[in-house]
Amino acid sequence: MSNCAVVGINWGDEGKGRMVDLLTEDYDVVVRFQGGGNAGHTVENEFGKFALHLLPSGIFRKGVVNILGNGVALDPENLLAEIETVRAKGVDITPENLLISDRASLLLPWHRDLDALEEARLKDKKYGSTKQGIAPFYSDKYQKKTVMAGQLLHPEKLIEHLADIAEWKNLTLTKVYGAEPYTMDMLKDWLSEYCEKIKPFIADTGAYLRKAQADGKRILFEAQLGALRDLDLGIYPYTTSSNTLAAYAPIGSGFPGAKIDDVVGVVKAYSTCVGEGPFVCEMFGEEAERLREAGFEYGAKTGRPRRVGPLDIVATRYGVRAQAATEIALTKLDVLSYLDEIPVCTAYEVCGEETEEFPFPTALEAAKPVIKTLKGWKSDISGVRSFDDLPREAREYVEFIEKSIECPITYISVGPERDSIIIRK
Repeated sequence: MSNCAVVGINWGDEGKGRMVDLLTEDYDVVVRFQGGGNAGHTVENEFGKFALHLLPSGIFRKGVVNILGNGVALDPENLLAEIETVRAKGVDITPENLLISDRASLLLPWHRDLDALEEARLKDKKYGSTKQGIAPFYSDKYQKKTVMAGQLLHPEKLIEHLADIAEWKNLTLTKVYGAEPYTMDMLKDWLSEYCEKIKPFIADTGAYLRKAQADGKRILFEAQLGALRDLDLGIYPYTTSSNTLAAYAPIGSGFPGAKIDDVVGVVKAYSTCVGEGPFVCEMFGEEAERLREAGFEYGAKTGRPRRVGPLDIVATRYGVRAQAATEIALTKLDVLSYLDEIPVCTAYEVCGEETEEFPFPTALEAAKPVIKTLKGWKSDISGVRSFDDLPREAREYVEFIEKSIECPITYISVGPERDSIIIRK
């Protein structure tokens, strides 16, 4: 029996959903422990291609129980739309294989409004929000101004509590931003249209996880985004508003006593970034466009073109340490097959000095990449299933990364499909 966390090492979009979908064959429970509908996990399997935003990526595996933990920003509207999309492809989603923590707070309608209003106020100083209401949601959660999912099961108290929150929130909407207030009729309609439909999934998931552990079941914890978007250890303030680290998984899942035996850190074979903030290794122009097109690098949630660059060893090593990764899944190695030479960012130059340590966020703005090139392999590797069968140059690239980030690479994906994987164990 062992538990595992699958987490992002960089800025997010590394391919975590693809890895969770693969690994859940060996697990009984998959728990999403933080974040909301502001990022997507792309999964491709026998049912089709999906961009999941809230549903745990184990939802496609029969017999696997999927849990949305208390650390999640639970958006009933987006969740229901996602459930309907996945069900339409023949996937069963019932209270037998999907549970929602009764302690998960609801992302309320005004959270998206406030997100968009604040980004508009910031103008050219905006944080690059996806405008899914995540920052306002977590702000309200820590101010104790949200509604927990479990309160939907106690309607006699719910309306009174929601009315109190609405009175407080309307002050901000109207006085600060000049927006229209929410009425109780609007909120009651929202409860009826969306929240009633998720009530059957609400459960004491902490109790469920404790029993699952006692019964010897294996639990996989799934994170959103990556270490560099972590609220505390990321590139603040260009982070998400929750903790994306494996260390938070026991708390965000509702099972603080959980022991995590393995941390699979997911790293893309090159760097990508959606949104604002420092991105030291960023490429521009035709070189960037070729890489973006080769990897189809567009945001799963927003469709925005991702910023791209060579693999950033400095940022990746920092992410490995922040996540306490025990092994690495390297994704999209096949995308680099068109290159004669493969650039890698091995260090930063900050204020005229070269460093291999990831700087404090403020210093990142002045950092410049130090680039090393490795020989490319210029051949199709999408059908390769053994490390020894990779071209020598591809093996050398993997081994160079492994040595540089000080963590073993045990999975190498060479395509988006579930079986397009090389396992080195």
